[in-house]
Amino acid sequence: MDFGVKGKRALVCASSKGLGRGCAAALAAEGVDLVLNARGAEALEQTAAELRGLGVAVTAVAADITTPEGQAKVLEAAGEIDILVTNAGGPPPGLWKDWAREDFIRALDANMLTPIALMRALLPGMCERGWGRVVNITSQSVKAPIPQLGLSNSARAGLTGYVAGTARQVAEFGVTINNLLPGIHDTDRATSLDGGVVAKEGITMEEARRRREATIPARRYGTAEEFGAACAFLCSDRAGFIVGQNILLDGGGTNFTI
Repeated sequence: MDFGVKGKRALVCASSKGLGRGCAAALAAEGVDLVLNARGAEALEQTAAELRGLGVAVTAVAADITTPEGQAKVLEAAGEIDILVTNAGGPPPGLWKDWAREDFIRALDANMLTPIALMRALLPGMCERGWGRVVNITSQSVKAPIPQLGLSNSARAGLTGYVAGTARQVAEFGVTINNLLPGIHDTDRATSLDGGVVAKEGITMEEARRRREATIPARRYGTAEEFGAACAFLCSDRAGFIVGQNILLDGGGTNFTI
């Protein structure tokens, strides 16, 4: 299937590894030129070099996208963007009594206010040109809150509410905004979460992973490649009638009928 996006230009955040990289690679395979962002310059440059091998132009911008300074640096380098994929690592797990106001502010900055700032900067140009795609990588916790991820639950739910209204205001201009809600995928984030279980329960990483896999109907972790493919479709010309949706990619782990 031709996704109809060859020659478009995408900004993909936190794209040196994990789900962000999966999205960037899938877009590059469709002929989309890329602006990649991550904090770590070495991993970012390596990813950029590999994706250039797919025949697309790739600009790498090392910066902390969750800060105003980082956003300004990335947006200046990005220029005119047709596709925006927002992404940032989730805040640490814990218990409700562990978190103070400052912890919530950091979570909101990273997982709610940063995507909103990027959309506010780039949506006007998309609307003026009559075409645009935004995909926010959030979490399955938006549908079913995860007790130990209260910071993430809160921030991502706020972003979801913002998208619900905004997506319906820009759709008439040929611009769509949707959210992808990953369950557990085989990334550094999964390793970190499993490591927390190891430390708490004194088991091996292999056992922690087996236990988690047993809770997923697909009986495995997702891959960055299949996540990226879903993102590329939502960014495609074929997905113009999908507006303001929250799409789970969780192997069936979130038990919903709707």
